[in-house]
Amino acid sequence: MAEFRERGLTRVRCPTGITAWLVSRYPDVREVLGDAERFSSRPGQAAHVLRHQDPQLPVMNGDFTRMDGPEYQRYRRHFGPEIGMPKRLAELRPEVRRITDERLDALGERGQEAEFYHEFAIPITTAVIAGLMGVPYSDRQLFHDAAAAMFASGTDEADIKRGTDPLFAYVHQLVRRRRADPGEDSISRMIERSAAADEPFTDHELMMMGASLLISGFDTTATVLTHSVLALLRHPEQWRRLLDDPGLVPNAVEELARFFGGSPGLTREVTRDTEIGGQPVAKGEFVVLAVQAADRDPHAFTDPDRLDVGRELGEHLGFGYGTHQCVGQQTARLEMTVALETLLRRVPSLRLGVPPEEIVFKSGTPVVGPAALPIAWDAILPAEEGR
Repeated sequence: MAEFRERGLTRVRCPTGITAWLVSRYPDVREVLGDAERFSSRPGQAAHVLRHQDPQLPVMNGDFTRMDGPEYQRYRRHFGPEIGMPKRLAELRPEVRRITDERLDALGERGQEAEFYHEFAIPITTAVIAGLMGVPYSDRQLFHDAAAAMFASGTDEADIKRGTDPLFAYVHQLVRRRRADPGEDSISRMIERSAAADEPFTDHELMMMGASLLISGFDTTATVLTHSVLALLRHPEQWRRLLDDPGLVPNAVEELARFFGGSPGLTREVTRDTEIGGQPVAKGEFVVLAVQAADRDPHAFTDPDRLDVGRELGEHLGFGYGTHQCVGQQTARLEMTVALETLLRRVPSLRLGVPPEEIVFKSGTPVVGPAALPIAWDAILPAEEGR
């Protein structure tokens, strides 16, 4: 991507057929992300790689990720507190720690090797988001199937409908049940908050928010966690640094988010004739923001291609920037931090189970990372001993 950064903006033909300006310099990407007035999210965040995100389709009721301005903020202010407020995170931390310890206990009972992504990362992030929403873990297949449909580049509208309709029906019934019998879960609190809002949310809108959180709240974080563990095990000097100084873990989480970027680009539509980095762009044109390239920009980060868990970081873009930055970023940070702290404490002998060149990566999805990660260890320490 260094060549593209040197060029500035570059015209590209995207896999979905749209033509766009590729933006790869850190200041340019940050400028576009920070200006929702000139650069709209209406096309869909991944309209350049997901065929079903046709930018010409109208924005449907409740499709808040394609909204801007007050319309979008109405949704974000409503569900944001459920996954990002300090009080909520403090309540969530012991639960994340308990779930993580349980997964390690289960793996330890089976032997000295496992597959990290499916047997550790996915169960943890799934249990966390299901617990927040008051959804039984046993019903997880509904939102796993919906996510598989939503994040696959080859799916069409019929595939999306088959994958998401069962989840939408499930969450809609959940909303209705919580209205009649509130609990301590996020949906119950959103219903209560909605009743006091100037413009209360309909059951359909609440269903869309709940389903969106379930779909997006487990696989993205699980994939980043898996990718991060792979990187640390491929850079054993960085793993050793964390073993010697676990206090570096929160900083390591930020460095890992920078190192991998948030996605294979984000799509925006230009709302009026303007320019980016001196390049004129016209109203109606699309731009694709190469977040990974921006977070490896040597003008923004020293020696950016080197993983450094002790790096003094500025503002990376791994969780986005501006009004549409990842609403679940604080929950993701919490899950990443607790998982890494627990692995370091209880499985200091963690290592790759296969040579790095044998690890297969996902394809055809904006959620980039290993499709599976075999791991091995000498021993998993008991939770009490590890503490």
